[in-house]
Amino acid sequence: MKGNQLKNKFCACASVLLMVSLCACIPKTTTKIQEFPGIYEEQPLSILILPPMNESMAADAKEYYSTTIQEPLAYTGYYTFPYPLTTELLKMEGIYDSELLRDIPLAKFKEYFGADAVLFTTIKKWDLCYIVIASNLTVSIDCSLKSTSTNQELWKYNGTIVVDLSGGNAGGGIAGLIASAIVTAVNSAIADYVPYARQANYSALHSLPYGKYHPQHNKDQNMNFIDQTPETQNDPQ
Repeated sequence: MKGNQLKNKFCACASVLLMVSLCACIPKTTTKIQEFPGIYEEQPLSILILPPMNESMAADAKEYYSTTIQEPLAYTGYYTFPYPLTTELLKMEGIYDSELLRDIPLAKFKEYFGADAVLFTTIKKWDLCYIVIASNLTVSIDCSLKSTSTNQELWKYNGTIVVDLSGGNAGGGIAGLIASAIVTAVNSAIADYVPYARQANYSALHSLPYGKYHPQHNKDQNMNFIDQTPETQNDPQ
């Protein structure tokens, strides 16, 4: 009898621990209207994409990444100013370093371009981790959309893609390890970051409320996505 009671208590405790573990693994979600109410209030129509800021170790990351953002942003229903043209105009104004854009009053972008909002992007990671038989490519982008009328941050999100470039299982023994190392080295050498940067953009932009030129405009308020707000900010205390 006692044995059965102990068994039942053990099963109950195990079930509770399993439920707690599962809850801890499930990411918290939120809705677009809950997270980004300002964008529904202001209803921006046009977005100016600013040159990306680079915090990665790859010197050429800005050049490659800048070719990937305009198309997916336009697909979300906003008018986007032609990136090559706006970049040249900024250079004509003496702005060659994208980090200088942080200090420009946002109202100036509305005055010069007529933009309702500006998109800031920061390349956090553009990395290749290579250890002979294993290799990972990581592209991580922080995005922030700010109003040129109120200076309010209307939307922010991060898009991160991690790709395994390892050679996989090429069989056992020394020959298998050598084959795996060769495949990994080749994959790492020819890795093209641009397609993965596009994936990172789409990963971030899925949380952006749709613009006027999208069929789901003002119909996506209750769409769920993973909440990236730090726990300390979610805590009302």
